[in-house]
Amino acid sequence: MSVVTLVLVFLLAVIVSVFISRLLKDIIPLPIIQIALGAGLSVLGFTVEFEPHLFLFLFIPPLLFLDGWRIPKEALFQELKPIMSLAIGLVVVTVIGMGFFIHWLIPAISLAVAFALAAILSPTDPVSVSAMTVNSPLPSRMAHILEGESLLNDATGLVCFSFAVTAALTGTFSLASAAGEFVFVAVGGIVIGLLVAWVIGWLNQFLVKRTGEEPAIQIMISLLMPFSAYLVAEHLHVSGILAAVVAGIAMHYEKIAGRMQAATRMQSKAVWDTVQTALNGMIFILLGEQLPSMWNNMPQVAEAAGASHPWMLFVYVIVITVSLAVLRFSWVWISMTLTVFHKRRRGKDADVLHIRMMAIMATAGVRGAITLAGILTLPLLMPDNTLFPNRDLAIFLAMGVILCSLLIASIALPVLTKGLVQDLPYDNDEIRARMALNEAAMAHLRELMNHPSENMDEIAMRTEVGAQLLEIYGRRLDNTDETESDIYDLHRMIDMERAMSRSALQVKRDALYQMRKGKNINERVYHRLRDELDLKEETLNHHKSKKH
Repeated sequence: MSVVTLVLVFLLAVIVSVFISRLLKDIIPLPIIQIALGAGLSVLGFTVEFEPHLFLFLFIPPLLFLDGWRIPKEALFQELKPIMSLAIGLVVVTVIGMGFFIHWLIPAISLAVAFALAAILSPTDPVSVSAMTVNSPLPSRMAHILEGESLLNDATGLVCFSFAVTAALTGTFSLASAAGEFVFVAVGGIVIGLLVAWVIGWLNQFLVKRTGEEPAIQIMISLLMPFSAYLVAEHLHVSGILAAVVAGIAMHYEKIAGRMQAATRMQSKAVWDTVQTALNGMIFILLGEQLPSMWNNMPQVAEAAGASHPWMLFVYVIVITVSLAVLRFSWVWISMTLTVFHKRRRGKDADVLHIRMMAIMATAGVRGAITLAGILTLPLLMPDNTLFPNRDLAIFLAMGVILCSLLIASIALPVLTKGLVQDLPYDNDEIRARMALNEAAMAHLRELMNHPSENMDEIAMRTEVGAQLLEIYGRRLDNTDETESDIYDLHRMIDMERAMSRSALQVKRDALYQMRKGKNINERVYHRLRDELDLKEETLNHHKSKKH
């Protein structure tokens, strides 16, 4: 079967999976539906021949680039200590601790391969966590910590994974040289990511100033940037993964990426949402597509593992999954306890993190797309053309842990997060910013109203329009108190205004459609008015999505 046909079928499966998830009211998490569809496609004869490095190149850079681009930067730096603790400290402990544990549990797996498996199991997947908690969202601070952790532990885990694979291929490993090389490839990847983003951003801004901004071209540039950063870094033998992540983070800053027009931002968001949905969906469908062959190969895999019975493989998967969860829970508990201890020693108030929150943090360590994409890049052959040792076993265990962690999270997370007190979706900074913006707009309107003109009709019209706009902008300045009650009432008023605006937009859209259907307006006017309504609706929907 041709590659084009497979891609089209898999994309169709992604679309079907989303509709099924919505029809089921998100009761069954989307990744599990996609895995089931992938297994069904495999039974129907849709099989995929993997090219590991091509698979890594096509899937990982754009996903990590997008994570870096979209993660709230202020939250990332505010929560840097817990994020770094999880993304680096926990990853290193997981690689070392779980590496030795897997080698002890299954002696047939060499220590190097066990370290590689532990390294690729260390990254977490926030997309899967979001799918599990769609009906009971996490508090924003916890969500930001998990997003930041996933962004950085993806890169850390993949770099450790590459070292472990190299050790398995060469049969040699030196901790001192590995540590030095780790620093080199990490710092090199960061530098390359910044340089690629800066060079492309500077050149793009230079050309846009002279030719104007074309949204389609800007989107194409953003789509090519993660691959450019990845390829340049890999060519220089530093971390392409970190280069893609850092290039994504750099895209947040206008001094590097330039200031986009509103149309470009909206279209870019739509395109990247599509890319993210397609790539994440295809990865889980690919996981499902591998399940039937994994099932058929269980006797051979069990024999290679030295297991007494094929069902022992499931025991290994459960033991590894539970061990990862226990290790993660222990790390969170220890790090939070030490944080509270140090704060109290300095005389600061600090509350111990509730056991329920620790359980959520531990359960939220779901393995997903990055783990699957990484484990499938294990080389097929050793340098002497012999088969890579226990490749099928490592892939089986990694896929089993992904499935097991998804199933546990799909059951436990909705229970743990149910009724959890959510963060206030707004804060006082937003209210103050709104007032400052309204005051600036009102001052400018008064200047326009007082602008001299010889045309009396223009003066009268400008005065009338300005008065209407001043009334609209002035509504928010009526309540300048910042007591908790007043702020809360203002939040509710803003929410109600948005809800009523959405309802009014739908009525206007229906009326516009009826006017076009009755041929009361021409097509050009219809499309222009429809685009205006789309812009307003997208603005409201964007705020709603950020709120959750």
